[in-house]
Amino acid sequence: MNAEQYKQIKMDFERDGYVFIPGFFNADEVTAVKWELERFIAEIVPGMPVNHVMYENKADASTLKQMQDLQAHSVFFNQLMCGSELEKLAEAVLGEKVIGKNVEYFNKPPRIGKSTPPHQDAFYFNIKPTQAVTMWMALEDADEQNGCVSYLSGSHKKGMRPHGRTSTIGFSQSITDYGTAEDLASLKSFPAKPGDLLIHHAMTVHTAGPNTTESRSRKALGLIYFGESAQPDHEAKEAYMKALSTQSV
Repeated sequence: MNAEQYKQIKMDFERDGYVFIPGFFNADEVTAVKWELERFIAEIVPGMPVNHVMYENKADASTLKQMQDLQAHSVFFNQLMCGSELEKLAEAVLGEKVIGKNVEYFNKPPRIGKSTPPHQDAFYFNIKPTQAVTMWMALEDADEQNGCVSYLSGSHKKGMRPHGRTSTIGFSQSITDYGTAEDLASLKSFPAKPGDLLIHHAMTVHTAGPNTTESRSRKALGLIYFGESAQPDHEAKEAYMKALSTQSV
């Protein structure tokens, strides 16, 4: 990407809190990611910490829905995150050097894939300043039938919304006052093709619907970067952990 493209991406990101880049990865690159995921699931997942691998139904391996810290177990995913074009993009939109924190896998299995509750990633991150970005790479077609991602435009500029406990596996928190007329008016959905890339700020409100299709999964890869200026907010972390222990599911 050239300097003008980076400039435009940063402008869009700062205005909306997200940016959509169609076809960022080509077909061969998407295939390589899928191959590594297949190997990872077959060879690495059986030995991973149980809290890093989540299923819609623990008794059914085909319902795998989420994995954490792939970069810690795979040179391939570590290289995808660190020293890569994705890292350069993260630095461009945040305006500073970044640290790769997590490579995640997301899926919504057909028929049973649950909605992703509306939330802000910064609520989980507990950092200040909230200099962080999440990237979402589509590995399959994503649309409103199988749960494409939706954002509230400009929500990254409006502060932290109140969150409360949910029963959704992998997403413990949901915005409790979500669904106002203002929310619905600014909600923008992003159907995606394999290789398309979404980037959003840690304060941007986002959500995704359930997978209501009979046979189509909705697989994607997520990467999280923190800006170098982001430091642990111990007070926020303590409050978050206290809330988790007292809120009912």
